[in-house]
Amino acid sequence: MRQYQFVTTWHIDAPAEAVFEALVRSEQWPEWWRGVTRVEELEPGDEHGLGNLRRYTFRSLLPYDLTFDMRSTVIDPPSVLEGQATGDLVGTGRWTLLPNERGVTVRYDWNVGTSQPWMNALAPFIGPLFTWNHDLVMRWGEDGLREHLGIAPVERDEDPERTLRRRLVIAGGVAVALFMTVRNWRRGRSRD
Repeated sequence: MRQYQFVTTWHIDAPAEAVFEALVRSEQWPEWWRGVTRVEELEPGDEHGLGNLRRYTFRSLLPYDLTFDMRSTVIDPPSVLEGQATGDLVGTGRWTLLPNERGVTVRYDWNVGTSQPWMNALAPFIGPLFTWNHDLVMRWGEDGLREHLGIAPVERDEDPERTLRRRLVIAGGVAVALFMTVRNWRRGRSRD
C-alpha cells in the first residue's frame, strides 16, 4: 500500500459554525463540491452523528473514480471532524477549524494509503499526479464552499486544471516510453 500525507488549508471569511455545518453535512457536498459525485449514508451513527458511516465517490480530471467509506470518529462542533476511511483509500481524515480575525482557517489532514493494486503499481511513476489531483479536488471544494456560503472566490494566478492536463500528457509520454523500453529490452533478451 502506497502512503500519502496531504495537508490542505483554506481561509474562509465566515463564522466557524457555518463552515462546520457545511462540512458535517457531507451528504450535501455533491450540490456544491465539484468532484464529489455521490455521498451515501450507510449507517446514521448516534444522535450527534458520531459513528456514522458514509460512502463517498470522487471524480476529477483523471479517468477513474475513487470510492471509500468514512466512519466518523470525532465530532466536536465547531472545531473538529475526524473519520476513518476504508475502500479505495484507507486511513484518517481530519478537519480542524480555527477562528481567525476574518473568519476561520480550515485545515484538512488526509493520511491515507491506496488499496487498489493498479494505483500502487503506478505510484512510483505517476504519484505526483495523484498529489496534484488531490490538490485540484480540494481547490474545487474550497471554491464550492465559498460559493455555497456566498463568499467571494479566491483569486488565483494559475489554472490548476490546465496544469494537470499538461502533467497527464507528460505522464502518458513517460508511460509509453517506459513500455517501449521494456518491450524492446524483452525482445532483445529473447533473441539472445
